[in-house]
Amino acid sequence: MNVGKLQRVSLREVWPNEAYDFTPWLQENLDVLNEVLGLSLGGAEREQAAGSFSLDLLAEDALGNPVIIENQLERSDHDHLGKLLTYLVAFDASTAIWIVAEPRPEHVAAVQWLNEASSGSFYLVMVEAVCIGDSAPAPLLTEIVGPSEEAREVGETKRGLSERQYLRYQFWGELLERSSTRTDLPANISPANGSWISTGAGISGVGFNYVTTKQKSRSELWINRKDQAENKSIFDQLYIHKEAIENAFGAGLDWQRMDSNRASRIAYYVDGGYREDNWEETHDAMIDVMIRLEAALRPYIDLLEI
Repeated sequence: MNVGKLQRVSLREVWPNEAYDFTPWLQENLDVLNEVLGLSLGGAEREQAAGSFSLDLLAEDALGNPVIIENQLERSDHDHLGKLLTYLVAFDASTAIWIVAEPRPEHVAAVQWLNEASSGSFYLVMVEAVCIGDSAPAPLLTEIVGPSEEAREVGETKRGLSERQYLRYQFWGELLERSSTRTDLPANISPANGSWISTGAGISGVGFNYVTTKQKSRSELWINRKDQAENKSIFDQLYIHKEAIENAFGAGLDWQRMDSNRASRIAYYVDGGYREDNWEETHDAMIDVMIRLEAALRPYIDLLEI
């Protein structure tokens, strides 16, 4: 069997001019693009104005919704990405297709991000021209990036994470402001977007932490030096005085040696977290616990042998 060899042909040999050759060809051959992307585009119109810019092709999907198509028979650049977004808004479209000869990695990542972060559908398509032997050149379109359910799910996860980080930042900011009138313990701490903030207890690797989750929070002594044996030794030295410490604190504490972990903690939990509405009540409880916890532990922290 005689099998031919696929060869790539310079795009400019097939379509010398992007506006006068490639765009008209694509307008008449949308079925090639439809087959690659699994779409049903039609009714394409050329050179639609968007302010001082001119969109290459404005098509419609099967439901009559506008679809913008921007062509670039060269390496992708920021200018065309900006135009793509400008046209999307100008024509009130939710689907955009960017056809390029050479997609740069940063633009691949940008289109992926757009599919995750927005409700629109963005396609990045690479165009090539190929032939076999002396055959006429043929277009070869390859979808590099397109919308997917996975991308949507990733985007929802990221948006949820951003919201969570924002709420925690606000939660910590209000707690620190509230505590500043009652104690100097969290001195020199700034709000963060994580699940905890910490201040030193006077020993490297040992600190007083505020921790919050969606519905529960706690104040704790966190013991996490580099050496696990030292951490367990510190915990055990404090645990010897458990009864006296709890009497001074005014309630039982949660003593977590955590033998399988490097760290250990001594904590007290309160109701309410960063997803709850009663922040003031939760903050007051956490601050009260921290003040009592530090006062109860301090005499014995000062006696630690490390």
